[in-house]
Amino acid sequence: MSDLKIINFMGQRKIAAALSVLLLLGSIVSLTMNGLQFGLDFTGGTQIEVGYEQPANLEQVRSQLQAAGFESAVVVHFGAETDVLIRLQRGFEAGLGDEILAALQRDSGHTVDLRRIEFVGPQVGEELRDDGGIGMLFALVVVMVYVAMRFQFKFSVGAVAALIHDVLLVLGVFSVLKLDFDLTVLAAVLAVIGYSLNDTIVVSDRIRENFRKLRTETPLEVINFSLSQTLGRTLITSLTTILVLLALFFFGGEMIHGFATALLIGVLVGTYSSIYVASNVLLTMNISKEDLMLPVKEGAEVDDVP
Repeated sequence: MSDLKIINFMGQRKIAAALSVLLLLGSIVSLTMNGLQFGLDFTGGTQIEVGYEQPANLEQVRSQLQAAGFESAVVVHFGAETDVLIRLQRGFEAGLGDEILAALQRDSGHTVDLRRIEFVGPQVGEELRDDGGIGMLFALVVVMVYVAMRFQFKFSVGAVAALIHDVLLVLGVFSVLKLDFDLTVLAAVLAVIGYSLNDTIVVSDRIRENFRKLRTETPLEVINFSLSQTLGRTLITSLTTILVLLALFFFGGEMIHGFATALLIGVLVGTYSSIYVASNVLLTMNISKEDLMLPVKEGAEVDDVP
């Protein structure tokens, strides 16, 4: 081996596996009992635009609506800071606009104008949700086939295990914290799948390469060496991505807050899973040099095989 400092990642694999199992069980229990807090994109609801004479304080608007019984209202600026968009998970009702205006004007001293009120139908229906679930299962099968063809079957099991691990943990956090799950969050979950798969492919490629180069080391030593080699690249990629997501999280506004939250969680668990899930699965399935040796051509000596 080179002078690279080898970190014994796999020495903690049993602790990491126990932690992953606990987190997955917690996510599954929460998703089963609490489900997801679907936003208007999935449920439909009422959208109300109001105008203020001065820049509106969104926190005060939320507090006023909560005090009036509209606890799940989503409040964001709509264009100028004097324009506010309110989204409610309830159907259109006669007098709803007057209730909202009364709640916003109560004890505020501000004049509030009702600009428009409309019912928004769900953009994602039950049929589309079901089709999306089937599509995601099909995508996982395609990923497994692709990784199996490019690397080896045991690598494909590790890659799919890491993807399922990451998606369930992101959904579990949203379920436990009862955060709104809308189309932007769904887009973030899909992005997490791509990020996690890319990270896992990079690590798998290095593991395969080192299994063919390092003939005397054990599988555990080869995997630790490979993870140590890719650690710098993994940390730089993750940290630069996290910096951008933190900027979106704090300064991107309410509309993409869920998107940034989901991606932040996804990047963290995706980095973890490429080390302690995908690689752990390889050791659990007893990956060996024989699994990755190139086939010997007829008439070639064994020592001639790269």
